[in-house]
Amino acid sequence: MTEPARILVVGGGYVGMYTALRLQRQLRAELRAGSAEIVVVTPEPYMTYQPFLPEAAAGSISPRHVVVPLRRVLDRCRIVIGEVLSVDHAKRTATLSTLATAEEGTGPVALAYDELVIAPGSVSRTLPVPGLAEHGIGFKTVEEAIGLRNHVIEQMDIASSTRDPAIRDAALTFVFVGGGYAGVEALAELEDMARYTARYHHNVRPEDLRWVLVEASDRILPEVGEAMGTYAIRELRGRNIDVRLETRLETCEDRIAVLSDGTRLPTRTVVWTAGVKPAPVLAATDLPLNERGRLRCTATLAVEGVEHAWAAGDAAAVPDVTAKAPGGECAPNAQHAVRQAKVLAENITASLRGQPLKEYAHAYVGSVASLGLHKGVAHVYGRKLKGYPAWFMHRAYHLSRVPTFNRKARVLAEWTLSGLFKREIVSLGSLEHPRAEFELAAAPPPDHGDKPSS
Repeated sequence: MTEPARILVVGGGYVGMYTALRLQRQLRAELRAGSAEIVVVTPEPYMTYQPFLPEAAAGSISPRHVVVPLRRVLDRCRIVIGEVLSVDHAKRTATLSTLATAEEGTGPVALAYDELVIAPGSVSRTLPVPGLAEHGIGFKTVEEAIGLRNHVIEQMDIASSTRDPAIRDAALTFVFVGGGYAGVEALAELEDMARYTARYHHNVRPEDLRWVLVEASDRILPEVGEAMGTYAIRELRGRNIDVRLETRLETCEDRIAVLSDGTRLPTRTVVWTAGVKPAPVLAATDLPLNERGRLRCTATLAVEGVEHAWAAGDAAAVPDVTAKAPGGECAPNAQHAVRQAKVLAENITASLRGQPLKEYAHAYVGSVASLGLHKGVAHVYGRKLKGYPAWFMHRAYHLSRVPTFNRKARVLAEWTLSGLFKREIVSLGSLEHPRAEFELAAAPPPDHGDKPSS
């Protein structure tokens, strides 16, 4: 018997999941006959719908409803929980580590493939800011979103109970670095949540909380256009949020955020959302990269200059055939990633069957952004919206895009219930260290010496 054609998908995010999902539908006959196999290697057994992370952090959506279980959705694929460390495409081999290899102590294993889809996504782009590694908080995963929610509520509890004004001020100062989608939406949603939570603290008022947004450029939310970006700044400042443009974080050592304009902010919360960069595995391949570290691709989503290798999403530099000026590339965002995955799967199927490939072409339709409950901005099909209509469009758009009917129904149900009942203001910080209480109980009692005689 001949070996099945193995399609290796590196990554289980937007591109990885949607590509594998479409492939298992299009190659249903081949999968059933055993002439094809789809293997998905991903660090986590779920795909995270990142646009819902701000609402998960604010408590509007349950964390488990912003993730999609890959084993349920990709039921005809082989899911391997692990990490691809390197790729030798000349030998059609990927080197990976899994949970089993860590337990066995055997080291990384090699996995042969026939077709490669490399879509590991991106990682946070950090800068060598002193103190950032020790005190910074990211906002790219569901774990970070929930951890940040717990942290913000915990800081309010600290401020409510301390007698030290310096500790109180630092606990109630929240610094967000980065004025893109992630930073603005996370800050806006959490500020909404914290303002509501303050009513349940007898000695913490909403005006006691200090929120600071630090952005290195001269605007925020560039995707929604200059006019809507200006409106967003006005809206945030109207809520006493300190928006600092053309400003950088110089250091956050000793829990003091020092900005490039000389401002010193004692704070216990520095959230870093200042951009992303390609996943490190791209540099550990023999595939061509551009100056930004992304894979050079053709309009058919094939890696340039090699055969049987494909890429899309954050990892790929894909020519934008709809751009007016030559040389343009598709922006690395979810709107392109989901659509690229569809074309990518169709082209892999066509390649396996000896059929012609088609080019990816999608004109960018615009962007939507939430500024908290019932507030938002949008620039879609040339039309500019703000306030409630933009917020409603933001929710409607992302509800239509979140994968599976199961998740759509659950998210819609939660939104409905949140409109009928009060917000949840509970911090579950102990989830980050679930064994701490048991370890304390199991520890031997301290030795205080001999008991005094009676």
